[in-house]
Amino acid sequence: MTSVGTVSQSMSYAQILASAQKSQQATAGTAASTSGSSGSSATSVTLSDAAKAALAEKSFATVTTEARATLDKLLSDAKLTSPLKDGKLALDLSKVDRRELYAMSTNSNQLFTADEQKAAAIELQNRFDQALAGPTAVGRVTGSVKGLYVAALAYFDAMGPEEKASAAYVDQRAALEEMLKQIEAKPSTLPGAVPNDPINAYMERLATGETGKPRDIANVAADARTTLDAQYKATGSSKPDYSEFDSRSLASVALNSADKFSPTEVRAASQEMRSRSGAALLQSLKSAGNGNPAGFAQNVISLYGAMSSEERAAAGWSENLYNAAVANYQTASKLGSILGQVTGSSAFGSSSGDEGRSMSLMDYL
Repeated sequence: MTSVGTVSQSMSYAQILASAQKSQQATAGTAASTSGSSGSSATSVTLSDAAKAALAEKSFATVTTEARATLDKLLSDAKLTSPLKDGKLALDLSKVDRRELYAMSTNSNQLFTADEQKAAAIELQNRFDQALAGPTAVGRVTGSVKGLYVAALAYFDAMGPEEKASAAYVDQRAALEEMLKQIEAKPSTLPGAVPNDPINAYMERLATGETGKPRDIANVAADARTTLDAQYKATGSSKPDYSEFDSRSLASVALNSADKFSPTEVRAASQEMRSRSGAALLQSLKSAGNGNPAGFAQNVISLYGAMSSEERAAAGWSENLYNAAVANYQTASKLGSILGQVTGSSAFGSSSGDEGRSMSLMDYL
C-alpha cells in the first residue's frame, strides 16, 4: 500500500493542542509588543533559546529537594500517606515535572520510599505509553510502525540531562535510531529486530493489556472538585478558571462525573473542552499542509487514539468521526496509489514507504 501525504508522522493530541495554544500566545504576544513599542527608546536584548535554557537549568540537587517538597504537598492535599494503593497509582502525578519524577524514581539523595519510587516509575512509563497512543492508532490504519519510532525519539529527546546520562537511555535511543534506519531500508521491518528497543517492550505491554491506563474518572473528578474549591477560596470568585486544567480533568467537569459539579461549572467546562478540541483540529489541519487530506486524516486518527473515552465524549467526538477519518485516509491512499501507477510516482508524496510491505503493524498486533 502506498502511503499518501507529505507529513512523516502524525501528531499526538497533546502536541497538536500545545502547538495551537503556542500559536495563539505568540499572536497575542506579537500584538502586545507592537502596541507597546512606540515611544520607547530603551534597548532590549533578546536571549537565544539555548541561553534561556542554560540560565533556567537547575542543579539536580535542587530538583531533588523540590521533588520531595512537591510529593509531600501532593500527598498532604490528597490526604494520603503513600502514592500507591494495591500496587497502582492512587495519587495524581500528571503535573509533576519530569526531572522531579526521575529524581523520585531513582531515589535521588535517598529521599524517597520504595512506594514513591515505584509510583514515579509508573508515571514515567504511563507518559511514554501516552506519547505512543496516537501513533499506534495511526499505525493500525496505515500499517506502518515508523510513526511510533519518530514519536519515541521525540520523547527521548525531551528527557532531562540526568536521564540522558543513564546507560538505559543510551542503549534505547541507539536502538530507536537503528530501527528507523532499518525501516527506511525495509518498511516491513517490525519491532524486535534490534535489542533494547523500547517500542518492542511497549508492543508487548500493549498486546497483554498492560499499557498505562488513565486514572478512574471519579478520582479525577474528586481532584478537580478540590482544585476548584481551592481556586474559589483563593480568588474570592465563583467563576471557574480552567486554564490550568489538563484535558481529562476538564472532561470530568464537563461530564459532571460523580455529580460533583454545578450547572455553571459544567457549562463552562464543556465550552472550554470544545474550544480546545476545535483548536486541536485546526492545528492538525495546518500541520498536515494544504491539499493533503491523508495527512489531515492521520492527524485526526492520532488525536482520537490519544484521547480517553471521557475526553472524546466531552469534546463531542463520536466514533463516526474516527470512521470518517479512516475512510478519508483510505480513499486518499487509494487515489494516490492509482495516480502513482499512472504517472510513475505518487502525486501526493509518500510519507511512510509502505511499498512492498509483506507484513504490517496490524499483523504484528
